[in-house]
Amino acid sequence: MSITSNEELSGMQKVSEAVAVVLKAMREHCQPGMSAKELDDFGGVMLTEMGAKSAPKLTYDFPGHTCISVNHEVAHGIPSADKILKNGDLINIDVSAELDGFWADNGGSFVLGEDINNHLPLVKASKQILQAAISQIKGGVKIADIGMLIEKQAAKRGFKVIKNLAGHGVGRSLHEEPHEILNCYDRDNKTRFRKNSIVAIETFIATHSTYANEGADEWTLTGNKGGYVAQHEHTIMVTDGVPVILTKENGIY
Repeated sequence: MSITSNEELSGMQKVSEAVAVVLKAMREHCQPGMSAKELDDFGGVMLTEMGAKSAPKLTYDFPGHTCISVNHEVAHGIPSADKILKNGDLINIDVSAELDGFWADNGGSFVLGEDINNHLPLVKASKQILQAAISQIKGGVKIADIGMLIEKQAAKRGFKVIKNLAGHGVGRSLHEEPHEILNCYDRDNKTRFRKNSIVAIETFIATHSTYANEGADEWTLTGNKGGYVAQHEHTIMVTDGVPVILTKENGIY
C-alpha cells in the first residue's frame, strides 16, 4: 500500500509495533527443551491481547499463529508439539498479523543458547545484509538493484541466497504489489520502489542451497542442496531518503 494520510501511517505503525514486540518477546522466551507449539502459543496469546490476528492463520489457515523453522527448515515451519527446541539450534520465527485493517510482517533467525554448531556467522551476515539493503532503498530505486546488492553481499561473505523466496508489498493485506522483492538480480524486473509505499524486505542467506522446496506437509520449505538458511525481515515505509523501519522494535539491529 501507499500511505496517503496520517491515519494510515498510524495504523501501520500500530500493527508493525505489535508484530515487532511479539517477535522480540518470542525470541527472549525461547528456551531449550521447549516445544515449537509452546513458543507459538506464547506468541499467539500476545497477539490476541493486542487485538491482532495471526496473518498466516487468517490468510492461509496455517496450522500455527507464527512460522517457526528449525535448523534445515528454510521457512514456513509448522510450530508443532513434537518439534523440541535444543541448545545450538538455528531457529527462525516469522510473525505477521492484521490489526484494525492493517497488516505487517517481520522475522528473524537466531541461535538458541550456545553456538555449538557455528551458525552465528550466517545469522550475522543475514542481519548485516538486510541493513545494507534497507539503507539503499528509496523512491525511484530499482527493485532488481536491491536484489543484486543482496546477492553480491552474500557472495562476498561466502554465502548464497535463496532465489525463489522474496520480500513483498504489505499493508492492506499480507502480500501486495510489488509481489517479488528477490534476494537476487532479476534483469526482467524494471519495477522501482515508490515513495510512501509499504514493503516487507527480507533476506534469505544460505550456506549451500539456492532454491527452497515444499515438503510433504505442504508448508515447510527446505533447501534444494541442504545446509542452513538465516532470514531477517523488516516492514518499512519507502521515502525520498532513509526508509522508516516500522518494525524496529523487534531488535534485529
